[in-house]
Amino acid sequence: MKTRITSFTFLIACLLTLQPTWAQSVASKLTTAFQKFEADSQLQNGIASLYVVDAKTGQVVYDRNSKIGLAPASTMKLITSISAYELLGKDFRYETKFAIRKNGKQTSLLIIPSGDPTLGSWRWPVTKEDVVLKDIVRAMQRAGIKTVSEVIVSNEGWNEETVPDGWMWQDIANYYGAGAAKLNWRENQYDVILKSGKQIGEPVSIVKTVPNLNGYGLRSELTSAAAGTGDNAYIYFPVGNSTAAIRGTIPVNENSFKISGALPSGANQFVSMLADTLRTLGISMPQQAVLQHEGIPQQGYTFFHTVTSPPLDSIVYWFNRKSINLYGEALAKTIAFSDGSSDTRQGLNKIRQHWKDKGIAESELAMVDGSGLSPLNRVTTHAQVQMLLHARQQNWYPGFHASLPTFNSMKMKSGTIRGAKGFTGYHKAKDGREYLFSFVVNNYIGSASSLVKKMYVVLDELK
Repeated sequence: MKTRITSFTFLIACLLTLQPTWAQSVASKLTTAFQKFEADSQLQNGIASLYVVDAKTGQVVYDRNSKIGLAPASTMKLITSISAYELLGKDFRYETKFAIRKNGKQTSLLIIPSGDPTLGSWRWPVTKEDVVLKDIVRAMQRAGIKTVSEVIVSNEGWNEETVPDGWMWQDIANYYGAGAAKLNWRENQYDVILKSGKQIGEPVSIVKTVPNLNGYGLRSELTSAAAGTGDNAYIYFPVGNSTAAIRGTIPVNENSFKISGALPSGANQFVSMLADTLRTLGISMPQQAVLQHEGIPQQGYTFFHTVTSPPLDSIVYWFNRKSINLYGEALAKTIAFSDGSSDTRQGLNKIRQHWKDKGIAESELAMVDGSGLSPLNRVTTHAQVQMLLHARQQNWYPGFHASLPTFNSMKMKSGTIRGAKGFTGYHKAKDGREYLFSFVVNNYIGSASSLVKKMYVVLDELK
């Protein structure tokens, strides 16, 4: 009996000492790997931050520059996602309402949107543009609407600036730079089909756009480049006119090369496409909408149709999986709009206040947008990991965790803008231990692909 007790005591002692030994081992490996990473020539003028904690205990495993604010790029989306779960709820849905008012021979169609970024999106069967348009048309037919004299889109409480502070001019006319309006359509995106020349330097022509654009033109200033050079074409919004320029290059011998741009007005594009659909049924409607910023008296209007978005849990899935900047900006504005104004700055301030109450200093969340596209954002890896730790304890965590893409066999969100690269997420090691981490690099030199390989070498120490 005495021998059994002694053996049992010895076993317990071993188990008690195992955790600190393991933690020291991982920390030591991370220290060595990170020191080598920092000494790399790509970081000679840059700065890197890595913060790692144990998922179960919250114990810090490794910390380097975790309280230094850096441009997080699209890892910012995790902050917006988690904050939206907290402030809106995983079952939150957007609604777009339609009403009609008849006054003699005049028939007014009123559209009251709520900032839904999924209206007309191809990512869900129920949000696809054809499905949405057909449902609206059927509802109008049931309501006995034969003609529409005017279309009014309520923009009450929603500011006119769809693009947040700090976005670059090179970004905002391209699909990833689509701003969030109160009425969005097709993720405020369109495609441009291009045809290049047979020789380097020859001009590139525009074949068509999908869909046809309403009140907005394009001109090509593109030239043909060597085969294999890829998409180096950028669309630039016009100043003072309605024709945008496409500049840069695409490869030679391309007959149907696709790039995507940002719609200047999702509302006008939606109304135009609805009018075209109704015209085939003999119902006339204006191609343009009147955007009404002041309150609209709803007396006399009869509501006949509502389009409801997928729940927030599903929106967050695509937001993180495909890194859709529009969704982040829509969520930031929606968080603000709960107080009657869609000012992005107000939404971000509500996010900061929420996390301040949970112990994260406001100075660690110097954000200017909800997606991370702006290079002006400054966020700490410490703040990001603390949010991941909080998320892990919530009932909406399974949906959030499922939204994270997989890179390097790790569940993490990546982020890339010029001079900034980041990875933030969760990883369960082979021994069953789970880590939460955020790894952000700013002002590196050389190629992003080369840097990523070196970042993976550091993160591999968590496996």
